[in-house]
Amino acid sequence: MQKYNGGIKSGKLWMKVMATKSIKTPAMVDEICERVANGEPLRQICREPNMPSWTTFYNWINASEELAARFARARDLGADAIAEEALAIIDTDPERILSEGGNRVDSGYVQWQKNRVEMRLKLLAKWSPKKYGDRQVLAGDESAPLNIVHDFTPLEAIISAAQLKRQSDD
Repeated sequence: MQKYNGGIKSGKLWMKVMATKSIKTPAMVDEICERVANGEPLRQICREPNMPSWTTFYNWINASEELAARFARARDLGADAIAEEALAIIDTDPERILSEGGNRVDSGYVQWQKNRVEMRLKLLAKWSPKKYGDRQVLAGDESAPLNIVHDFTPLEAIISAAQLKRQSDD
């Protein structure tokens, strides 16, 4: 494929590639937020016809605090939906196959399901570490600040030690 004056040559034809201008409507915003709240990724939604590009949607979010708060809530609910989906996957009975030894669990299917669940959990831990990540306490962060208490100078420490020594000698 060759680029030429805003177009793309595919075979023998030149096609003009134009971004469609999306008009923000309450119904469109409602649909996007509802689908994100159900665990569907924003970029997947925005690939569909009549939907804005994901960059356009983020521009709308940056321009409206109300939409930003609404979308953040939808993302939070979407993370819960993905966690519930992972639970449903893991609770599904594995497929069984007939073999010479009889009816047995398909180990390939079990591994595939395990990979699906692990990927969802890893993404949740990255997207929402406080809620879905492993608990880690690091000194110096907001929830566990690092406090250094310094009661006396080194000279005062030497004097205190000398006084304690004298008291124990008496």
